[in-house]
Amino acid sequence: MIEEITAQGLDAERFINEKVMEIKNAVGDGTAINALSGGVDSSTVTMLGHRALGSRLETVFIESGLMREGEAGQVAGVFRKLGVTVRIVDARKEFFSSLKGITDPEEKREAITRVFYRNVLGRIVNASGAKCLLQGTILTDVEETVAGIKRQHNVIEQLGIDPQEAFGYRIIEPIVRLRKDGVRKIGMALGLPAELFERIPFPGPALSARVIGEATPERIETVRKATVVVERLLKETGAFQYMAILHDDRVTGMRDGKRDFGQQIEVRCWDSIDARTATPTKLSFEILDQLARQILREVPGVVSVTYNISPKPPSTMEAV
Repeated sequence: MIEEITAQGLDAERFINEKVMEIKNAVGDGTAINALSGGVDSSTVTMLGHRALGSRLETVFIESGLMREGEAGQVAGVFRKLGVTVRIVDARKEFFSSLKGITDPEEKREAITRVFYRNVLGRIVNASGAKCLLQGTILTDVEETVAGIKRQHNVIEQLGIDPQEAFGYRIIEPIVRLRKDGVRKIGMALGLPAELFERIPFPGPALSARVIGEATPERIETVRKATVVVERLLKETGAFQYMAILHDDRVTGMRDGKRDFGQQIEVRCWDSIDARTATPTKLSFEILDQLARQILREVPGVVSVTYNISPKPPSTMEAV
């Protein structure tokens, strides 16, 4: 049982000092690796790790082919300004190969976990000689995985898997007692720019968690283009999270007076504090109309746009 530290009861400076010391003690005179995605969790852990280890922490961005448009260069650029060097590792072929033919949500998540930890990170850690991996697992990730709601790719030891035996390295989780609101507080105290510590959550399996059915390069590109529109139009709403989901079934549409058997995008937008529960944001019809028109215009092959109005629970924030 992990004891929660609530955002209200969190002393940010004390927490940071304790975690910096814990990381130093765990790594000793050796080196460590961390995988940065640009989300608030991994960004916060990156800054904790670099405060503790400096150049003895190697930070990598795994380009899986499943990320937002331009994500790798954008994230590396932000951290360069913070004095952190980020090495971009191209692993697109490995990820899409592992996902080929898979449609079951849990099998997709398992495939991503396997290729991420055993193949890609395993290779990076072994080449570097590092014995530890720092990662941004938070309490909500653990709870949803252990409860069987959905497996989060960064939950390993809590499922009874020994990462040392399975992958060849130890995993350190400095923020596992926090939820998202607590992580934002720590990120701000560490000096992260608002564009990072206020960033909306993004799933570990990335855009594959927003494709119902097989996550092919073409289908990922469709949801990536829709994501650009959704994030552009909803960034000023103040919502906790918003996203585009690509459905598996094709639907009948019309273009130029002819039948167009196309694809359907579902938009989700959530109000929440810590992601345990959430309610759909009450968007105006004007915004919904803009979303539909711009997605239909900018995303090839899409003929239908819908808005999800189901709360969590029974829904979950991500579709897969």
